[in-house]
Amino acid sequence: MTDTMRNTVYFAGVALLIVITGFVQSWNSALFILNFGLISAIMALGVNLQWGFAGLFNVGIMGFVALGGLATVLVSMPATPGAWEAGGGPVVGALLMGAATVVAAGIVLKKMAAGWLRHAAVLLIIVVGFFVFRSLFDPAVALIEDINPASTGYLGGLGLPVVMAWPVGGVLAAAVAWLIGKTALGLRSDYLAIATLGISEIIIAVMKNEDWLARGVKNVAGLPRPAPYEVDLQDSASFIERANSFGLDPVFASTIWVKLVYASLFTVVLVILFILAQRALHSPWGRMMRAIRDNEHAAEAMGKNVTARHLQIFVLGSAVCGIAGAMMTTLDGQLTPGTYQPLRFTFLIWVMVIVGGSGSNLGSVLGGFLIWWLWVMVEPMGLGLMNFVTMGMSEGSALKEHLIDSAAHMRLLTMGFVLLLVLRFSPRGLIPEK
Repeated sequence: MTDTMRNTVYFAGVALLIVITGFVQSWNSALFILNFGLISAIMALGVNLQWGFAGLFNVGIMGFVALGGLATVLVSMPATPGAWEAGGGPVVGALLMGAATVVAAGIVLKKMAAGWLRHAAVLLIIVVGFFVFRSLFDPAVALIEDINPASTGYLGGLGLPVVMAWPVGGVLAAAVAWLIGKTALGLRSDYLAIATLGISEIIIAVMKNEDWLARGVKNVAGLPRPAPYEVDLQDSASFIERANSFGLDPVFASTIWVKLVYASLFTVVLVILFILAQRALHSPWGRMMRAIRDNEHAAEAMGKNVTARHLQIFVLGSAVCGIAGAMMTTLDGQLTPGTYQPLRFTFLIWVMVIVGGSGSNLGSVLGGFLIWWLWVMVEPMGLGLMNFVTMGMSEGSALKEHLIDSAAHMRLLTMGFVLLLVLRFSPRGLIPEK
């Protein structure tokens, strides 16, 4: 079997699984899997850029996905009336003051001669800058958070179309990745993993606690949508007429139509990013990145700036994850920082990349769809299996209740089992890098 035929069989098999889900369960569930599969494939592409192209072990994916979600709020939500007048200016001034303090401390550290005088000057700048920052920041934040805290209590956004938040999410994630990369990319792979994980947790902690920015754990609901609302479609006479002409219930048709609109938009983004990633992979730049991945010392001996190239690919991969995070928040319709868990946005994406094929863009897309389908469907399948196994047990049996309650853990068992199978029989993934 040729590579093309084998890859076609893989994707056809995943498509068949989604179609079977539609027939057996519901088409809403099937399209839910399709939409999140598209987003997962984009995240996997971003991680594959970092790991598959350059060998960078980034386990802080969750932080960049969250920054994409934050961008959705900052771009698409309307500004909170009176918030900017109450404390917007002082908050911006305080943030600029904090940045200026860090820059000033860096300049003094670099320009002054080593010694106790330099240490004292840096310490003085940091201490004075910190107290000035807090004196500006805290009162302004209190004023903002006091404005209708039950429904707003934050600055709000720019009120722009939500699709514009997707590239902004990539830019925001790229900017933070640049700051992280400048300090962490000199570390060895295991220390880099620890650093990126820690920084991603810091990002999540800031989003949870800074209510003035995006309401923290109070969440921001009612985000604008690129698709019409189902209720509006159900009130449209033309839509009802078209649904009836196909023999469909207008309520059912409206939910399907909205999900198809999202799927179309996400597919366009995935195709664009996939084409760009493929062109990058087969370009001289992509060959250079793989050479650095395979032997950093040899590449450095040939005059390649390894650290600069690592920073470049780290920023690009993080930007792709930020775009995916903005898309996911748009699909959810709300920003909930408490849901950014490492299990979902780090472990699961890494499983997608490894199962699909590290270094293979097509494999990352396949892994995104396959692993997400398993993640969603294994729990109901496991529950059905446990009900079948315990069918002959008496009602009230402790063992029966334990087995049925344990069905939720089938997800983790299945992920581990699939990962072991692939690593045993196809160590380079289902669609390995050529």
